[in-house]
Amino acid sequence: MAVATFGAGCFWGIEEAFRHVEGVTGTAVGYAGGTTENPTYEDVCTGRTGHAEVVQVEFDPARVSYEALLDVLWANHDPTTMNRQGPDVGTQYRSAIFFHSDEQREQAEASKSRAAESSRFTRPIVTEITAAAPFCRAEDYHQQYFAKRGISHCPTG
Repeated sequence: MAVATFGAGCFWGIEEAFRHVEGVTGTAVGYAGGTTENPTYEDVCTGRTGHAEVVQVEFDPARVSYEALLDVLWANHDPTTMNRQGPDVGTQYRSAIFFHSDEQREQAEASKSRAAESSRFTRPIVTEITAAAPFCRAEDYHQQYFAKRGISHCPTG
C-alpha cells in the first residue's frame, strides 16, 4: 500500500470523492502542514496553527496510480483560489499536495503543470506542493462525515 495526502478546502467533500475511487483502500481526514502538535478542529479553525484540512488516502498502486489520484484532486476543488473553497475561507482551506516521496513530488509538479496549461482553469493554480508533514487525524465525528449523513457533495455558496 501507498499513501497520498491532499488539501482541497473542507476535508469532508474531498474524502468522499476519494472513498469511491477503485484501488483506494482507506481514507482519513485530518490536519497537516502546521506547527501545533495534535491540534483539534477548533484549534485549526482559528487559522493560527498553520494546518490545512487534508485527506490522507491509502491506495494500492497496482490498482490506481498516484497520477489518477491527482486527477481526482483537480476535478474536485478549485485550485485557483488562495486559502478558499466556496464559502470556506482561511489558510486551513488551502489547496495543497503533501508528497511522500521524490516520485510523488515529480508527479505532482508535472500534473500541476498540465492542469495549468489546460483550458480548464482560467486563473493561475495556487496549489502548494510540499513534503509530507505530520498527519494529525481529525476527531471521529469528521471521519466519513458525508457518508454518515447521506450527503454526496459539498454545498456551494
